[in-house]
Order: sequence, then C-alpha cells, then structure tokens
Amino acid sequence: MPYRHAHYFVGFVLLTILVGFWASYWSAIGHVPLAFHVHAMSSSAWLLLLIVQSLAIQRRANAFHKQMGRASFALFPFLILGFMTIIDVSAQRYAAAENPFILHNGPSFGVGMAIAIAAYLTLFYQALKHRRNVKLHAGYMLATPLILFESPFSRVMEGFLPWMNFIGSEGPHAVQDTIAISDGIAIIFAMTLYAMDRKHGAPWLVASGFMGLQAVVMWNAPFVPALGPLFNAYAQVPLVLTAAGGIAAGALVGWLGWRAGGSNKVGRAQPSAA
Repeated sequence: MPYRHAHYFVGFVLLTILVGFWASYWSAIGHVPLAFHVHAMSSSAWLLLLIVQSLAIQRRANAFHKQMGRASFALFPFLILGFMTIIDVSAQRYAAAENPFILHNGPSFGVGMAIAIAAYLTLFYQALKHRRNVKLHAGYMLATPLILFESPFSRVMEGFLPWMNFIGSEGPHAVQDTIAISDGIAIIFAMTLYAMDRKHGAPWLVASGFMGLQAVVMWNAPFVPALGPLFNAYAQVPLVLTAAGGIAAGALVGWLGWRAGGSNKVGRAQPSAA
C-alpha cells in the first residue's frame, strides 16, 4: 500500500495545530467565538479521520476503511462550514475596524481561506473520482492536510522560530511573510513526493498549485485597495446564507465526485475504498 507512514505526517500537522493555536485557542478555549470551535473541531476531526483511514488500510482492515470513507461524506461539508465561519469572523472584525492588524490583513485572510476552500473541494472531488486507483485516491486525500499547514505553522514560526522569517516585513504585514514561507515549506514537501512518483504525482502538483496561489495572493492582497470594500460588503451577508452555501458546496462535491468515480472503467485500475 502507498504512503505507509502517512499517519505520522498527518499526526505532525495535528501537532502543529495544537502548538500553533495553543495561545489563541486551546489555552483560551472557553473564551473564543463559536466559529473558532466549529473550525477547530472540524479540521481536527478531518485529520483524525485521515490517520484512522491510513492505519486501517495499512493493516488491511478494508471494510473499516470503507466505513470511515463513508463518514467523510458527512464530515467534509462540516469542514467547509468551519472555513466559512472563520471568513465571517474576519469579515465582521474588518467591518468593525477592530484593530490595525485586521484592517491590514482582513481581506487577505478572506481571500486566503477562499483559496483553501477551493483547494479542499478540488482535492476531495478528485479523491472520490479516483477512488478505484489506490495511489491517486490516497494522494488526493493526504494532500488535504497540506492546505491546513500554513495557518498553524505560521504561528509556530512567529512564536518560536522567528529566524525563519527571512522576508522581514515590518508591522502587521509580517504575518504574511510567515504564511508565505509556511506555504513554501509545504510546497517543497509536496514536490518531493511528486518527484518520487511522477506517474501518480498529480495530487501533489494540484496541492502545490493552490498553495503557491495562496502564498502570492495573500502576501499581495493588503496592497489591493479594491479588496477592502468587497470584504466589507461580504460582512453584510448573513452567516446563515454563507454557512448554508459552504455546506451545500461540500455535499455537492462529495456527490459529484462519487458519481464521477462510479462512471470510471475499472479495467486495470486498482480497487480502493472512498
């Protein structure tokens, strides 16, 4: 089976989330907005699902792997919902001009999370579409944690590894440096996996493309004045509508991916659980 040590990689991302968000979320868990809980729980649950699925398939517990795969259809829309709630929090804080930091970075955060959502939708769709090909299916599923990596690791860098920020922007823009560098590290990791198996390396190319786009767009977004009014307008949209749209998008992608995978010819493809 491919990616025999994948659970260690996913576990590392989970650990990075714990460390990176310790000060802002885990240590203050009783005093943060509901949106933070939704995002934290859905993202952590997604990573735990990947760890369990990886261990199950490595131990040839194929039936259990399939059962957990079906659970992803319920969890994935919840994952997208988490991102939508965080975008809403950022938009509301930007509209309220809460502080200079959010005024500078708010639209960038919104655009960055929108790119992350697009990446997740694409990767999950492709994972389901190629579920009969073990290497592609596993690759697309295991590429999803890379999209999460930049946010917590940028905080780890800021708090514990400031020497890694070789860009050196000052003031509130410094966070964009750490985000771009974190995306760059994840891209190097993904491209290494691509180089190791180019025939089945498409998932890592796709993930790298999204992460590269995110790094460039987020770093430059604070210097695009037109994004401010757009993010302000987004803040006026009721959360119930954007949340419903996120859930619907997650569910639709799951359905479309499953249908696309079912229409593939089995032929020489290898069977795999979704």
